Amino acid sequence: MMQNNKLKEPVISHSISAVGKSFVIHEWKGSGPNYMHVHYNDDEAWHVLEGTLTFKFIDRTINASKGTTVFVPAGVAHTYYADDSARYLIILTPALNELIAELQISSFDNHAAIMKKYTSEILDDSTNNNK
Repeated sequence: MMQNNKLKEPVISHSISAVGKSFVIHEWKGSGPNYMHVHYNDDEAWHVLEGTLTFKFIDRTINASKGTTVFVPAGVAHTYYADDSARYLIILTPALNELIAELQISSFDNHAAIMKKYTSEILDDSTNNNK
């Protein structure tokens, strides 16, 4: 069987956002969820363009400043906080893109069920921004 060899067009944009078949990239501001969580099947990465992101892991906290890339492999618990000037690229799987979209329109009471739907889990339910 012959495959379609027609080239697909690249996405070229002045805003940094593209959704592909295997990964998604967005330019974002703001913090992640204010609870520690883990994605069991999906990797996630951030590249800081401006400001600082503070990443909290089980065993440590790190500050990622302009020019720093942070890669969180599947299975590593994390959360992150952005300072007021932070601007960054987030690189994630299409599944995580869908997960985040659902979380953003849902009340906190539904987050655990949504996370489970995407093979992810909230590890603590604290809703404060302790860094």
